[in-house]
Amino acid sequence: MAAPYDLRFDCGRICLDLVATTGGAAERPAALERLTGPDQLAAWLTGAGVVPYGVPLDAVDALWVTRFRALRALLGRVLHAELRGRAADADLARLNAAAAAPPPAVHAVRGPDGALAGNFPGPPDCAGLLAAVARDAVALLTDPAARGLLRQCAGEGCSLVYLDTSRGRRRRWCSSEVCGNRERVARHRRRTGKSPDQVRA
Repeated sequence: MAAPYDLRFDCGRICLDLVATTGGAAERPAALERLTGPDQLAAWLTGAGVVPYGVPLDAVDALWVTRFRALRALLGRVLHAELRGRAADADLARLNAAAAAPPPAVHAVRGPDGALAGNFPGPPDCAGLLAAVARDAVALLTDPAARGLLRQCAGEGCSLVYLDTSRGRRRRWCSSEVCGNRERVARHRRRTGKSPDQVRA
């Protein structure tokens, strides 16, 4: 089943999935921004596993969206800079500051059917959830093994970053279905000399 609001959860880490809520190989310019409002952010928080399923997110509002977009921009700068060499010290300081707030602790609670499920002892606050994502980024960037799996998508015009956990570490695209398919179509066009309209026909 497709994720709601065209959200993606296939980049390999929570922080990378947040970066994937904008840009990438979108078919339509309007699809470049996926965190368009509180409902989209709430769906992302649950889908990415930052918040357990079933936890109410009634406090999510436009300010939360603005703050998560700001963290996303920071993560994008840091990740791309680290792939090319090294991130600016000021950006690392901002990331560390975002990670400093205490993230909410998940408690094991028994549901009506007797099964254990994750829940928060109280409503989560924005700073705590931002910290959970920022801490994931810090853990990724400071773990040499995980960091060595970071790749930027080779798709034309795609800026997404993902963890390459494929066999042989040969994954080239953030999504084989989107960027990979686009590359295969372009290769076929070059081989056959067909225009995009002829390929689609």
